Amino acid sequence: MGAQVNGGNDMIIQSTKVWVLDTWMAAALKVEDGKIAAVLPMQENPDYDFGDQRIIPGFMDIHCHGAYGWDTNDATPEGLRVWTSRIVTEGVTSLFPTTITQSEEVLTAAVKNVANVVKEGYEGAEIMGIHFEGPYLDQTFKGAQPEQYCVMPDVEQFKRYLAASDNLIKLVTMATEHDKNYELTHFLVDHGIVVSQGHSGATYEQAVLGIANGAMSMTHVYNGMSKFHHREPGLVGTAFRFREVYGEIICDGNHVHPAAINDFFRAKGPDHGIMVTDSLMVKSLPTGTIVKFGGNDIELFPDGSAHLVGAGNLAGSTLNVNRGLQIMVERAEVPWQSAINAVTLNPAKMMGVDDRKGSLQAGKDADIVVLNSDYDVVACWCRGKKAV
Repeated sequence: MGAQVNGGNDMIIQSTKVWVLDTWMAAALKVEDGKIAAVLPMQENPDYDFGDQRIIPGFMDIHCHGAYGWDTNDATPEGLRVWTSRIVTEGVTSLFPTTITQSEEVLTAAVKNVANVVKEGYEGAEIMGIHFEGPYLDQTFKGAQPEQYCVMPDVEQFKRYLAASDNLIKLVTMATEHDKNYELTHFLVDHGIVVSQGHSGATYEQAVLGIANGAMSMTHVYNGMSKFHHREPGLVGTAFRFREVYGEIICDGNHVHPAAINDFFRAKGPDHGIMVTDSLMVKSLPTGTIVKFGGNDIELFPDGSAHLVGAGNLAGSTLNVNRGLQIMVERAEVPWQSAINAVTLNPAKMMGVDDRKGSLQAGKDADIVVLNSDYDVVACWCRGKKAV
């Protein structure tokens, strides 16, 4: 880490490699009151000089279930606070805690817990909202989601969830082909909630109708969805055909082959691909650990993947976002612009918070990450507060 001259939240941070407007340049970031006050030429006496280490915007993870032995569905405030305080070590400065399909009682408690923690306070990465994954999913493509709790889309039921969350649900993964007359899809869009098609067996034609009725993203493309075939393109083919629809992708090297990651970003370009971790509570725990996830037993494998015990289905990941960036650039050969945008600006744009998140520009939150040449996080600031 560079040497610090002065303390406090007002400071100058610089490097010869700062990611500014889709390019690397020598620059200094002037931070005041938790915001980037100015982007300047290199300064004589900065508070932090990181040499040629890379300075990039803080990472945003819009699909993450838990870590460190804690899961969103657990509904324990202590666990959520540990998560937000520790996740900064991988450069995450904002996140959307994500539920998994369960009973209405469990999901209500889960979203209430997030809302309470937001009200009462916490440290570290900023909770931007809740990603509600399920329970409105296709049972054939449910993945590790518990089949017994997958239900048909229900506007009245969702209204109860939204109220319990104090309107913090900002993103919903659902199988829109099961949404009668797209009633829930329309309700969500009308209330400013992003609809993402996922855990879906939609045909190409059904997926196109989902987009036409307001769905603007697809959840973990390739995984938990109808596959691509040259005569039946499915949801994967739809993701490639409609390039301006956002798409998540899990870049852990287990869920998606690096070559397929490259194909995805070639189709999406630099502006609509979003890397997510889909991380589980077994993240950071020892290999072989078995935990409950959505009521099912999940085991952590040596390669960092997590699987349903018995069935063997992939159940999520233990990926760190900085390592996902490394895999995108070094193994999948994704261009820097697409790779960095996928963990910063693109999720911020999709979630409508790019007015203050996602890039290093004057007026935006001072969410800043410094990476060395091995993609290790050597420093991290959340809204101007040093977290690493």
